Amino acid sequence: MQIRESVLIGGRELTIETGKVAKQASGAVVVRYGDTMVLVTAVADDDVRDVDFLPLTVEYSEKMYAAGRIPGSYFRREGRPSTHEILVCRIIDRPIRPLFPKSWHYESQVIAMVLSTDRENPADVLALTGASAALTISDIPWDGPIAGIRVGRVDGKLIANPTEEQQKKGDINIVVACSFDALVMVEGSCKFASEADVIEALIFAQEQSRPLLELQEKLRAAVGKPKRFAAETKKDEGLIARISELCMEKLKAAIATREKQARYAAIHETEAWVKEKLGPELAEREAEVSAAFDEVKRRYVRVMVARDKIRLDGRALDQVRQITSEVSVLPRVHGSALFTRGETQALVTTTLATHSSDQRIESLMGDYEKGFLLHYNFPPFSTGEAKRFGSPGRREIGHGNLAERALTAVLPAPATFPYALRIVSEILESNGSSSMATVCGGSLSLMDAGVPVAAPVAGIAMGLIKEGDSYNVLSDILGDEDHLGDMDFKVAGTRTGITAIQMDIKLKSVPRDVLAQALEQARRGRLHILDRMAEALEAPRPNLSPNAPRIITLKVKPDRIRDIIGAGGKTIRAIQDQSGAEITVEDDGTVLVAAVDEAGARKAIDLIQGLTAEAEMGVTYKGRVRRVAEFGAFIEILPGTDGLCHISELDQSRVRRVEDICKEGDEVVVKVINIDRDGKIRLSRKEAFGTPPDQIKTMV
Repeated sequence: MQIRESVLIGGRELTIETGKVAKQASGAVVVRYGDTMVLVTAVADDDVRDVDFLPLTVEYSEKMYAAGRIPGSYFRREGRPSTHEILVCRIIDRPIRPLFPKSWHYESQVIAMVLSTDRENPADVLALTGASAALTISDIPWDGPIAGIRVGRVDGKLIANPTEEQQKKGDINIVVACSFDALVMVEGSCKFASEADVIEALIFAQEQSRPLLELQEKLRAAVGKPKRFAAETKKDEGLIARISELCMEKLKAAIATREKQARYAAIHETEAWVKEKLGPELAEREAEVSAAFDEVKRRYVRVMVARDKIRLDGRALDQVRQITSEVSVLPRVHGSALFTRGETQALVTTTLATHSSDQRIESLMGDYEKGFLLHYNFPPFSTGEAKRFGSPGRREIGHGNLAERALTAVLPAPATFPYALRIVSEILESNGSSSMATVCGGSLSLMDAGVPVAAPVAGIAMGLIKEGDSYNVLSDILGDEDHLGDMDFKVAGTRTGITAIQMDIKLKSVPRDVLAQALEQARRGRLHILDRMAEALEAPRPNLSPNAPRIITLKVKPDRIRDIIGAGGKTIRAIQDQSGAEITVEDDGTVLVAAVDEAGARKAIDLIQGLTAEAEMGVTYKGRVRRVAEFGAFIEILPGTDGLCHISELDQSRVRRVEDICKEGDEVVVKVINIDRDGKIRLSRKEAFGTPPDQIKTMV
């Protein structure tokens, strides 16, 4: 059955259609907003897998034909997912994954394909809503629907699903996934927004999402398939009670161990002791015993926090772990910092280069160059594990992007600071909030390199544990508090406002006052962290790192660019070889000269200025005779610049033949006596007589 439903979002029509295409999928919809269209499908296998996790994969693919383009790759077809596509996969995956039944162990897959783009309306929030709609009408058991809304703010006014142009002008850009009762996921950036501004934006998203949620319920009523059976996951309360009674005292002692690895070892030893005690009668139920033991641990930790206000490492709920910061820890890099917060540690470096190192990106919205990159690496030794070590996964890319957005707001404008920047964060230790440690270390490394950032930036991860009617907000959460808690809310910013946020919530709903408390607690924590960071470095160093390239900007006339480049690039390569500098020439005549040592930069500048210099009235030059005619000599006074010295100006006495004074190849000293409106230059040899040598310009 084919059905099509529409609602107005942000004053424009958003349409979801199903029953026309991809009919063999468990659920399939096409979402349209303007001329941007996304096909989203949901499929689950018929055979259950013998696993103890949800086997779900989410894919998002931008097809180049959607923008009327052919891919620029060698094979002229779409290749591996771009960073943007991976980030959208995460935006879809994070809110939908918790809504599957715990017992659902069927291979499941959600695929979103961008079929058309108008280059105004981004497809990411459409894909998120489409994923929910496809799952809602499918036979896959899923506790939706949810809706994806992007919130922007332009000139103080909140906008639902702003266009690309509005996003560039705005100071808030947040993607929110909403259910009827709750905010499920938040991801976005701000330009120093206040906590109150963020709360207002989140409430606005909740209001704007309702029509989309109601639309999906209409689709469910019209074409929704009966849901497949998913066995309810029941906990063996008898076994849980028995294990709790058996090991509680030992477990309390193990959990009271403050150091992470020692605590893990003590808990593991307690679990092994429980299995040994119960072994004879529960030998074939070892997995159930492990699950019941984990539940005992989970309940105890949550009660300990909610009732006793005690955390795993003994801190108060709003207390930040001990912080130490160091800068200039690596001798040859441009900027470096070692940021340690509790048992989380990040070694972060900053590298400066010319814009020739910008990343060139091909996208549906058009090709562009990116001059700021932040790469986050999470080696297995950071958690004391031995696992695969290789290229970054989706988690690393997501964490790096969050830190990148947090720092972008404080970077200097390219017009005033013509450098490409790359930050690399190596996580050396991890026990919660390594992405926020990357923000702090990245800020310090930028300042250590001498990058004139607007202000230092810090980040903090907030958690939440709800027991009964008690909501307990935790500052600077540990990894276990993230795993056992109900919320992971990361907030980064300066002393004056927020620059990036990310939130995932496991609860059905969180009261507005609790969100406000979390943001206020995060603000206080952020200020505390900035104070600790200032002890290492309070502001950017006044000068760039001595190891960083010096970039000097020159301006030449666009029609002189060819003189710098030369035939096939021969001239510019020769300048670079002679000076050791790197030279970039832009179409508008801007020339960037980059060199580590000043002497090399100065030599390159002299060579370029010699090639592009313009003749000046009244200035005396030593030139070379290029051609002799009956009426005078054509003399090159600057590279590529000739002037005519008439026979009457060759000498103070009368000249009968030009060849009596000069011939081709001779070096002569001449003075510029006229430049007409067409740029033609008249020279005089006789007026140059007597000019002191230090006032004669020599052609390079």
